[in-house]
Amino acid sequence: MEAGAAANGVVKRVLLSSWTKALVFALCLVPLVDLLWRAYRQDLTANPVEFITHTTGDWTIRFLMITLSVTPLRLWLRQPLLVRFRRMFGLFSFFYAMLHFAAWFCIDKFFDFQEMGKDILKRPFITIGMAALLMLAPLAVTSTGGWVRRLGYRRWRKLHRLVYAIALCGVIHYYWLVKSDVRLPLLYGAIWVTLMTARLIEWRRRRLPAPATSK
Repeated sequence: MEAGAAANGVVKRVLLSSWTKALVFALCLVPLVDLLWRAYRQDLTANPVEFITHTTGDWTIRFLMITLSVTPLRLWLRQPLLVRFRRMFGLFSFFYAMLHFAAWFCIDKFFDFQEMGKDILKRPFITIGMAALLMLAPLAVTSTGGWVRRLGYRRWRKLHRLVYAIALCGVIHYYWLVKSDVRLPLLYGAIWVTLMTARLIEWRRRRLPAPATSK
């Protein structure tokens, strides 16, 4: 009993430490650093535009899934302090989504708005990807405590539930993009379903009436 309490105290101190948050922040930048290092070494494969676009897109979906996993993990592990990292993961989702968009718009389309518009209208995977980015943008803007106070917690929470739809759009975007090997998008889809199921189970548990206490 005492050992468990001591271990829980250590975990709590680690999660509250500013050094832990700094370390997590640094780890979130590793994909970008790796990409820049590959660019410096001219090791971006035979199709560097495709490699950059796909890499940033992959990390956008991964960070969305990581963001969605925070709530189930803090419930299962009984570590409410994990919520301290959710905002960071969400912002990194937006960060890599913007890099993904920039790679497509700047490097692939060379700032051609007309060509970009045609792609958005004609290619369903780009249409749904752009929809996901447009939904993600207000979540990034309103992620601060100041916006929680301005919107009110209930409205803010409803707005940020868009992340469920955004993650699903990301999975569909990836699935429609690939032509033959759909294993990765299906894996992300399975993760999304698992995380949504966990939330549904928790929501139903909270809706159940409390058991009557015997007198």
